[in-house]
Amino acid sequence: MFAVSLGDDGAELRPLEIWQAQEFLDHMDRARDLIDPWIPFASFATDLESARDLLRRYAEKQAADTGRLYGIWLKGTLVGGVLFRIFDAESGNCEVGCWLEPAAEGHGLVTRAATRLIDWAVLERGMHRVEWDASAANTRSIAVAARLGMKRDGVLRQNYLYRGVRHDSEIWSVLAPEWRARQS
Repeated sequence: MFAVSLGDDGAELRPLEIWQAQEFLDHMDRARDLIDPWIPFASFATDLESARDLLRRYAEKQAADTGRLYGIWLKGTLVGGVLFRIFDAESGNCEVGCWLEPAAEGHGLVTRAATRLIDWAVLERGMHRVEWDASAANTRSIAVAARLGMKRDGVLRQNYLYRGVRHDSEIWSVLAPEWRARQS
């Protein structure tokens, strides 16, 4: 297994794997109230078996080169994560997503971790377009997209059904030439 340092504060980015299901579930239990309205992980991982199933699905996506899942650890504790929800190498398009538990907010962890993912996608894998899909009400997620240098492509009106209520989503993206220019 590998770990990528995210800075001098002890933060690391690591793959999230099936054998870490209990640690992932414990983290979801700490984060559930904050992330549940924004991403389905909270409702998909409610016990050890469902946590294993979610991690297994991402292991299968990684094996098929269609997605990946990484945890963010701060001083040895899993506090959040980033993922390629969609990774389509043939078309050159992918979607990055994130989540974080309340105790880890305000340290730039998601921005730093997402930067690593986008670097890898664009610079190593040759992706052309990286998307960020967030509920229009999730101002923290939208702020991360802006900090990453993404542009707001538009709003998908009432496309996200959550507990019987339809919500708008904002789509943000960065293109490979824009990312490379920003990194220079």
